[in-house]
Amino acid sequence: MPRINVLKQHKLLLDTHVWIWMAMGDPVVTLAMRQAIERAKECDHLLISPISIWEISMLAERKRITLEMDVTDWIKQWVDLPGISLATFSLQVAILSNRLPGTIHGDPAGRILIASAYEYGAVLVSADEKILRFGEGAFISVCDPTAK
Repeated sequence: MPRINVLKQHKLLLDTHVWIWMAMGDPVVTLAMRQAIERAKECDHLLISPISIWEISMLAERKRITLEMDVTDWIKQWVDLPGISLATFSLQVAILSNRLPGTIHGDPAGRILIASAYEYGAVLVSADEKILRFGEGAFISVCDPTAK
């Protein structure tokens, strides 16, 4: 799989699990990727999708993740940080998520993230194997935050 040089400045869209890993300080994300995410944040190039907010809310309500505060406060704390922008769930993203080329799994959240990355010209930062395989094509750029 071709690796995107995330050391160069790109817009980065974090997959939900990567956002959680970063917020929780999980060491699975490499130092180089953490630094790239921080640089993107410093340049106002770090994106979070509304579908990730939905997923985190759902995971918290189902007790699949534990947050140190109410999920609303936790999400607000993170999306209000300087340098983080909330991607819009636009008409184009909604339609494109159902018209993606090639083979991609049926997870609607993954499809919305891919469509959002395309719409914003952003690198999708994800460790999801299906998304990484999809990113081997020319449609979007992806980066595995755990790859050494």
